[in-house]
Amino acid sequence: MGTFEQEIKQHLTKEIIPFWEKLKDEKNGGYYGYMDFDLSVDEKYEKGCILNSRILWFFSNAYLLLQEENLREDARQAYVFLKEHCLDEEYGGVFWSVTYDGKISDSTKHTYNQAFAIYALSSYYDAFGDKEALKLAEELYHVIEEKCTDEYGYLEAFDRSFLPADNDKLSENGVMAEKTMNTLLHVLEAYTELYRVSHHEEVADKLRTMLDIIAEKVYNKELGRQEVFFDKYWNSLIDLYSYGHDIETSWLVDRALEVLGDESYSVKLLGVTSEIAQNIYERAYIDNSLCNEAESGKVDTTRVWWVQAEAVVGFLNAYQKEPEQVKYLQAAKDIWRYIRNDLVDERSGEWFWGLDKNREPLEKPIVEPWKCPYHNGRMCIEVINRMQKI
Repeated sequence: MGTFEQEIKQHLTKEIIPFWEKLKDEKNGGYYGYMDFDLSVDEKYEKGCILNSRILWFFSNAYLLLQEENLREDARQAYVFLKEHCLDEEYGGVFWSVTYDGKISDSTKHTYNQAFAIYALSSYYDAFGDKEALKLAEELYHVIEEKCTDEYGYLEAFDRSFLPADNDKLSENGVMAEKTMNTLLHVLEAYTELYRVSHHEEVADKLRTMLDIIAEKVYNKELGRQEVFFDKYWNSLIDLYSYGHDIETSWLVDRALEVLGDESYSVKLLGVTSEIAQNIYERAYIDNSLCNEAESGKVDTTRVWWVQAEAVVGFLNAYQKEPEQVKYLQAAKDIWRYIRNDLVDERSGEWFWGLDKNREPLEKPIVEPWKCPYHNGRMCIEVINRMQKI
């Protein structure tokens, strides 16, 4: 094992895993939902159900990689909390958030949130063979398919009883989108994992439908990027280039194609994902790191934690597809060096939320409902697994 993956495995086992293990709420279950920039934990902050699902996914996959028994207990801590507090027994689905002691806080039902629970529960089943977890994942799949769709794809935001609501939680940049590339991507991701562990052909059919939407509606062939925010008919609402989502899509779509095993879809989309990775390398890879986004041509140079993590995996994936393109492997290694030197918070082992153009950390929370071990933990797991094959 070379230095690149050795360093990343060391970071995973000695810093990221111990950091999140310390956030267990032994009294109320689950994991604490907030740590400020000064590393103070708010033990009574609400617990985001996306955060809990992502923690569940992370510890399940860390166990699959490392086979260490403490990780089984870490995953179970998140699983029990999800099962007992995040699921709505009355209307079905997963709440947006609950209080620190597990009562309903925000009863919004969002397709994005349902998807992450499916993703996590499928991985928990894969790691530990718990058939109850697979059953819950399948029930949430049916929630999405029966309550969160229209004739054009996936709708996103609903109230507790699944009546349509404003999509303010996944809309940004001054628009209110009925559909987003972000939610579609993570439903694809969740269904890929569910299909991998269940082999249900109806899930495979839904993967094909989403891949068609990505190829025909979301991907802008003229600009060589994905559009981000849409109306219900998949008309783009804003001139926005989300560099992080594009590089993440390049490898998550490839993963879906691999799991699906449908040659016609591989032919249709492998060229698109290669083009996305190439365009990101040329347009956003600057100073051994990835810029955040560009709205109407104006580039946001903030280096956001999750964007860097996805860039490492995305460029490594691009190198595996085209081994002659050594620049991609070098980019993955160089971004890791940037992360290791500047983005990792040496006080805690977790990453800063982001860095400014001078590589100074932004004073944002270290843990909050969106800040989790999913992106950086997954980067570590992906690098370790992929470098063993190179």
